[in-house]
Amino acid sequence: MSDPASRKPSSRKTYGRPLDIKNGHVDMAHGAGGRAMAQLIDELFARYLGNEYLAQGDDGASLPLPPSLPGVGAGRLVMATDAHVVSPLFFPGGDIGCLAVHGTINDVAVMGAKPLYLSAAFIIEEGLKLADLARIVQSMAAAAKAAGVPVVTGDTKVVERGKGDGVFITTTGVGVVPPGRELSGRLARPGDVILLSGTLGDHGMAIMAERESLGFDAPIVSDTAALHELIEAMLATGADLRVLRDPTRGGLATTLNEIAQQSGVGMMLQEKALPVRPAVNAACELLGLDPLYVANEGKVVAICAENDAEMLLTAMRQHPLARDAARIGTVHADPQHFVQMTTALGGRRIVDWLSGEQLPRIC
Repeated sequence: MSDPASRKPSSRKTYGRPLDIKNGHVDMAHGAGGRAMAQLIDELFARYLGNEYLAQGDDGASLPLPPSLPGVGAGRLVMATDAHVVSPLFFPGGDIGCLAVHGTINDVAVMGAKPLYLSAAFIIEEGLKLADLARIVQSMAAAAKAAGVPVVTGDTKVVERGKGDGVFITTTGVGVVPPGRELSGRLARPGDVILLSGTLGDHGMAIMAERESLGFDAPIVSDTAALHELIEAMLATGADLRVLRDPTRGGLATTLNEIAQQSGVGMMLQEKALPVRPAVNAACELLGLDPLYVANEGKVVAICAENDAEMLLTAMRQHPLARDAARIGTVHADPQHFVQMTTALGGRRIVDWLSGEQLPRIC
């Protein structure tokens, strides 16, 4: 997409007959590097994703250094990349386009960084309806605009029918961390408190409910959202935050096991404190799944000093994306680095790493 991809909409070339976005399909010519590819990029991608950086039209985007951006100042650069392979492409609450934007913004934001720019690479399967591709790109553009993080460069490729599952999207994000801010999975300490910004499993079970045609009185909707403004509000409290992480694939259980290993600590969760919507619980029971291992796309785990936990929790609950925030556990010394949970019945269980694949193609 960074080749002829980046023309301003006002200066798009004419290619004869315009793309039939309503009825057309992607074919191999759209990825061959010629006129059809240029037209697809120009009339679809550049039309919806266009901005001053994408409009440069080079093989990469020339971007201002972070110190020249208001409110950022000098600091460290953060870069994150993610590939998105959702099936189905459209689901209650979102689609692969907004998910690709949100997921990468969140990976940058949990590092304590202000997200600045995104790149996007599309691998499109021959035969995908142009109307579906346009819907995805429009959703991506709307998500990027709402977040204030533009897509500044990218690429498109087309693969043969049967080899792409519709479309795969890889996004890379760049941000900057202000001086003196340090967040990492290796910084959790015994005595710290674990907070969660909201209900578990909404995204993963929205995908599964759509895939399996499960009907519930209260429909399950994906929680996909950009978390950078919530995280900035959390950081603004001055709380002694050690770790921020978005519990995506593998869910909360896998995320906490990763942090426990990085920091060399153990953790104890309280089952009664874990927020899970009734419809998600019902769907998990029906499918034999555990909400602890189901993906989330709009939640953040925060580990902070115990003295600041209540202040931070109060601030989180004032943000629309964290009204159901909860204190869910504590960090303690443990040479085995186990994550455990006190059950609702008063027992104790190990919350181990996810074994195998619980939910395919969900983020």
